[in-house]
Amino acid sequence: MSRLFQPTSLKRTLFFMVSDIVLSLLTLLFAYELRFNFAIEARFFETFWLVLTVLAGLKLASLYLFRTYAVIWRFFSFSDAKNIIKAHLLAYGVFVLLYLLFSDSFNPFPRSVIIIDFFLSLIFIGTFRVSKRVLTEGRHRQLVKATVIIGVNSKTATMIQSAMKNEIDYYPVAIAAVNENENTTNAYINNVKVYALSALKSVVEEKSIVSAIITEPLDQVALKTLAETLNHLGIFEIKKVKLLGSEHEKLEDISIEDLLARHPQDLDTTLISSFIKGKSVLITGAGGSIGSEISRQCEAFAASVLTLADNSEFNLYQIGEQIPEATLRLVNVCDAKTTETLISEVKPDIVIHAAAYKHVPICEENPSAAVVNNVQGTKSVIDSCISLGVQKLVIISTDKAVRPTNVMGATKRVTELYAQNVESKSTEIVAVRFGNVLGSSGSVIPKFKQQIEAGGPVTVTDKEITRYFMLIPEACQLVLQTAAIAKGGELFILDMGEPVKIIDLARQMIRLYGKEEEIDIIFTGLRPGEKLYEELLLNEEDRKTKYRSIFIASATYYELDKLKKDIELLLTTENKVAMLQKIVPEFVRKN
Repeated sequence: MSRLFQPTSLKRTLFFMVSDIVLSLLTLLFAYELRFNFAIEARFFETFWLVLTVLAGLKLASLYLFRTYAVIWRFFSFSDAKNIIKAHLLAYGVFVLLYLLFSDSFNPFPRSVIIIDFFLSLIFIGTFRVSKRVLTEGRHRQLVKATVIIGVNSKTATMIQSAMKNEIDYYPVAIAAVNENENTTNAYINNVKVYALSALKSVVEEKSIVSAIITEPLDQVALKTLAETLNHLGIFEIKKVKLLGSEHEKLEDISIEDLLARHPQDLDTTLISSFIKGKSVLITGAGGSIGSEISRQCEAFAASVLTLADNSEFNLYQIGEQIPEATLRLVNVCDAKTTETLISEVKPDIVIHAAAYKHVPICEENPSAAVVNNVQGTKSVIDSCISLGVQKLVIISTDKAVRPTNVMGATKRVTELYAQNVESKSTEIVAVRFGNVLGSSGSVIPKFKQQIEAGGPVTVTDKEITRYFMLIPEACQLVLQTAAIAKGGELFILDMGEPVKIIDLARQMIRLYGKEEEIDIIFTGLRPGEKLYEELLLNEEDRKTKYRSIFIASATYYELDKLKKDIELLLTTENKVAMLQKIVPEFVRKN
């Protein structure tokens, strides 16, 4: 029974046609009454029904021709009102022509009735059309938005149907064809007209469009260009259709990640699957941004046993809620005995060490804690894996380890040196270095979002500062792919694409919020230890692999006994910065 009352294009058309016939009867009768001062002579009724039939038929045909029956009732607009006027002019013009040609058939007929009925019909039919919008305008003013759908496909029809059923707070008034060679322009989908994308400006102005829904799959360059075009037209609310499962879809905002993230073209999921499937995997720092995503990826690639370790109870709880089958271990890997006990009990085939302090300013203020956590913690994991014969150990490093200017980067460089020079025996040890990931806990994007939503200003350290960006899931897949091809002793570098200026990132985010005129950007100066530009490659000797996104850095020799003694001094000395500079001569601290 409920399906009987669900709106469809056919039901809407029939409803309005019947309504227009009834209204035409009422307006014509009222026109006669006004013409004869409510005392109609009986002889004029001889042609009344003929006049009504012809006039109502002409009006229905004209209204259909101008597609007024395609308009969803509650979305009636000024442009639709103009179409009703045009339809009436056409219908009554044709009626006058027919009357002049066949006047004998219409007699007796008072010609002034036509003029009276013309205005009455406009008032009655126009008022009826606009009535629902007037009644619901206050309630829906902020919720229901005139929308253009970008793309011509099955999702386009689905969005229009969802709007008709009040399932979304948008009403499609136009469709823009991305590919204008498809011969879809000027066609209709569920009675909504398809326009060429090049005509979007005039359509947006005419129909007062304030939002857009993208149903077409677009590459990043095309999506960024489209978003900028829509922003310049005053459309800042841009949604995309995301598929949930095989049947369900939802709308979500276009994000800065969609516009700026670097998407590697050579992800080899088959290789990753063969590397992870059926293996026992231990992940340290599993509650962090990188560790938690690697944990999810390992579950997706069917690890037989997944052990998640972290020293934060809350972070461990959160990732545990997402992966109920995983074993959770609350441990601090800086304790060598605890780490060895953990690995001995778990007996992992693969260990992925993601635990680290990564926030540059905090590490600058707390160098001792950074050294203990990053250097001692990593060393204890490496030593335990070697002594217990773990097949493969993957260490997550950072681009900040290249010619470091801060404590965090220097500590990660020390761990790289130890991983490259230690006697690994049967354990294959690989370090993977990459740049910023979008959306991580340390990313600038959540900070910018918070500042924009608070009304600004947005703070950028320097107008020239740049960073590399990649989405967390893709970066983590590349880490696993790198680990799969590693033989041991390598330092791998992930190609993060072209660096992005942070000022451009801030401006793009402000545009996405539609607040270019409201929010200022201010420059606060570089923070302690912060670089203007991050580097990924040390020199031109870095070797390529068969994957364009993965390189192998040239090895740096450091006599092992000396390195062990230097690390021991680093962990015990009070002046940890000076000792870091001794181990990593290229470390020049910036304050």
